[in-house]
Amino acid sequence: MSGRPALATLPASAHAPARTPARRVAATVATPVPPPVQVLALAEPLPGFPGHRDYVLVPADAAGLLFWLQSVEPDGPRFLTVSAASFFPDYAPVLPGVPCSELGLDDVCDAVLYCLVTVPDGDVTAATANLRAPLVVNPATQRARQLVLTDGVHPIRRPLRR
Repeated sequence: MSGRPALATLPASAHAPARTPARRVAATVATPVPPPVQVLALAEPLPGFPGHRDYVLVPADAAGLLFWLQSVEPDGPRFLTVSAASFFPDYAPVLPGVPCSELGLDDVCDAVLYCLVTVPDGDVTAATANLRAPLVVNPATQRARQLVLTDGVHPIRRPLRR
């Protein structure tokens, strides 16, 4: 046993043709407070990090507004993230149906969205969140996937202000 969390095998129906309709999800629908450490299994690796699928989501502050998305690998990547609902209550991206089905989301309203944060040169006043590629989490299965939205509606660098 490798010590990694077991991944459930998806039924063949989860690999449905691309005709599954896209659905809009509002970031304000679900804002559950994650447990102190939430284990996530990514359906696909994050772009640029092909060897990393297993992560933990760890609160980075006492208020539960900032999180570290940390690879479980000893020298794996770590990303600062925020709950989309906490910082961007009007954020309601259209999520493609097939990836949501792969995560086991029967209703996209059950998804919890996180945004990766960039802090240029350590200047927290210039921090931005990537709204074009949210991390979509199914809290029931702890499966996740970063979805790169192609509609061009949401910015890659939105100022992080609350």
